[in-house]
Amino acid sequence: MEHRMRLKPSPFEKIKQGTKTMELRLYDEKRRKISIGDRICFVNMEDEGETLFVEVKNLYVFESFEKLYQRLPLTSCGYTQEDVHRASPRDMEEYYSPKQQAEVGVVGIEISLL
Repeated sequence: MEHRMRLKPSPFEKIKQGTKTMELRLYDEKRRKISIGDRICFVNMEDEGETLFVEVKNLYVFESFEKLYQRLPLTSCGYTQEDVHRASPRDMEEYYSPKQQAEVGVVGIEISLL
C-alpha cells in the first residue's frame, strides 16, 4: 500500500540526504493504516512537485512523544549530534498538542529511501 504525507522542507531534505530515518506522527486513523513494507510518498510542502518515496521498515507506537523520545535514537528522528542534547518532546507540540497525543498516541515510522 502507498501513503502520502506532506513535510516541511527541513525534514524533507534530511530524509533525502539519508540523515533522518524516522518520521514522527500522531498514531491517528490515517497512520494506523500503515504497515511494515508499505511505501510512503513524502511531498515537500514548499514545492508540491518534489516528492520522495520511502519504504516502511518498522513502526514504534507510544502513548506520547515523551515516551518515544526516551526510547528511540533521536539522531534518526532528524536531530544532529550537535543539537541532540537540546532535543525535547515539547518540540513536537509545534505540530501536535498534548491532548492530541493523549487521545491517539504517537508513532515513530522507521523508513528507508527508495
